[in-house]
Amino acid sequence: MLGLRRTLLFFRSVEANALQSFPCRQSACSFSSIDGAERTNLFFEEDVQSLLKKLTRKDMNKVFRKKKDGKRVKDTVYKFMTTTQLEEAVKDAEKKADKLLQMPPVLSERKEIDHVLVEDKKLVGLFKTKFVFTDISLGKTDRNRTIAVRDENGTLRLANWEERTRMNQIYFPRTARELWVPVMFQEENLVPLLEKKEWEFVLDRACAQFEPDDPEYIRVTRKVYEFVNSTGDFNTLRSTRHYGPLVFHLALFNNLDALLNENLETDRLEDACWAIQLYKILHPEAKISSSFDQSSQLDYVKEFIDNCSNDKPKLELAYKNFKHYLSSPRSAAVV
Repeated sequence: MLGLRRTLLFFRSVEANALQSFPCRQSACSFSSIDGAERTNLFFEEDVQSLLKKLTRKDMNKVFRKKKDGKRVKDTVYKFMTTTQLEEAVKDAEKKADKLLQMPPVLSERKEIDHVLVEDKKLVGLFKTKFVFTDISLGKTDRNRTIAVRDENGTLRLANWEERTRMNQIYFPRTARELWVPVMFQEENLVPLLEKKEWEFVLDRACAQFEPDDPEYIRVTRKVYEFVNSTGDFNTLRSTRHYGPLVFHLALFNNLDALLNENLETDRLEDACWAIQLYKILHPEAKISSSFDQSSQLDYVKEFIDNCSNDKPKLELAYKNFKHYLSSPRSAAVV
């Protein structure tokens, strides 16, 4: 018990030190390159957020539709309202819709925690199991709470991310988050779900289970985004909180062609221009204009096709078809 007592005393003495040296306080994220990390951080810029919100297209019917979340469907309530009351109810519904469409943050992958506090060779072989020490004081968060592990070899270190997640969930459980990662996120189970177009369900579960800088969260969400991009069925996620991060991912990794093709085929020219404008913010070196006006939308898309497209023949065909559609008598009649 002497070794355990010494460990407890030492843990108290290093707590303040450990908090200062805890890696996530200095930098919670890392990326394959500094340039890549800087581009990812642009997600939080005001102009980027504005573009992503406009691209999401708030469809009230879709936002408030019944979802397969296992919750009991509430009975419909009918009310007689005055005009003023109706206007207030509509405003409340708009605010609730904005809250439901709040986008999950896009972060770079965090660094693994590898911080040794002390090595005590005298404790080698004393215990056949690890000891985990968790600070459960009030006012701490899952991020800055000190969690240390005494290994069997006598090393006292800060807990790694997997250990931190498990201990935080034990002491401060979060709703819908499981102690162990659900098997649905394993590759062999994830692919069938994606093939069934359960994209929103998978993304919602990923948001509940993982932190946004968790490598597993990034792996799962990118897998979904790439699958959606391969099908071209972007409307399934449009008007959900995941559409903005999807477009941001495609623009970040220079993979906008399928989305722009869908925009042109479904008469969403303005959406295509917004997506290109987002691309320019993330890739300022791109040889396209940084903005457009109502009269130059087609030219803006053509500029992207000529200078930045990865699938120029297909996108050019969609562009020509859309231009022909605009010049047709039926299109003029609709306008």
